[in-house]
Amino acid sequence: MAEKEKRQDAAHSEEIDPKLLELLVCPLTKSPLAFDREKGELVSQAAKLAYPVRGGVPIMLPSEARRLDTP
Repeated sequence: MAEKEKRQDAAHSEEIDPKLLELLVCPLTKSPLAFDREKGELVSQAAKLAYPVRGGVPIMLPSEARRLDTP
């Protein structure tokens, strides 16, 4: 299995503490985030961005986020 595929599989199994999720907001819009378990991302509908969760740690950098209009 390629390294990229391994990282994607690991990302899909990420979990995030529900209490942490209550505290986190989008760094750009300060709006609440929703956790997408299937993709292992924190989603900001207001900013149209999905922030990755790696090793259980949310990466809250806009430069690391995926735009929601891209797959």
